[in-house]
Amino acid sequence: MTPPASEVTQLLNAWCKGEEGALEKLAPLVESELRQLARVYLSKEAPGNTLQPTALVNEVFVRLIEWKTVKWQNRAHFYAIAAKLMRRVLVNQALRRRRQKRGGSVVLVSLTEAAPVTEQRSADVVALDEALRKLAGFDDRKSQLVELRFFGGLSAEETAEVLGTSLRTVHREWSLARAWLFRELRGQAANPRRT
Repeated sequence: MTPPASEVTQLLNAWCKGEEGALEKLAPLVESELRQLARVYLSKEAPGNTLQPTALVNEVFVRLIEWKTVKWQNRAHFYAIAAKLMRRVLVNQALRRRRQKRGGSVVLVSLTEAAPVTEQRSADVVALDEALRKLAGFDDRKSQLVELRFFGGLSAEETAEVLGTSLRTVHREWSLARAWLFRELRGQAANPRRT
């Protein structure tokens, strides 16, 4: 069962203010949602992956502890930050694996679940990270939107709330960002870099 957003937001604010015990109360409320999100991402990885959902969630919590000074807006903002951290963990693991195998197996993740852009819905997480960085270079909001929807698992409504924009804008920009990323990732696949 998902905890009330207001309870999560209150605990986030208490934690931010340094109140003792706030993090201990917060962790069990958000852990199951984070673990479910981790399961979804890890289920899309290439066979042989050794990272487990619990380990990924634990790594996110370790990194979140360093984010004490964040002024949390709400529950959706928390999951957006957690998604960004989860993305970094997955990208770092993929880069480590790639270095170890020198171009061997790659980590696969689905770019979209609800509305596939193509029959080949997988993209290398490192290539996706590079594409998102490139997108952020000229349209940071679309990059954030993809991160929130794809890595954060936020709904369109939650994404609109975090970005401070309308739901209609989120739908329009989500469609444009997916199309741009598809084209970018297809171009990267056609012209792979030599490592």
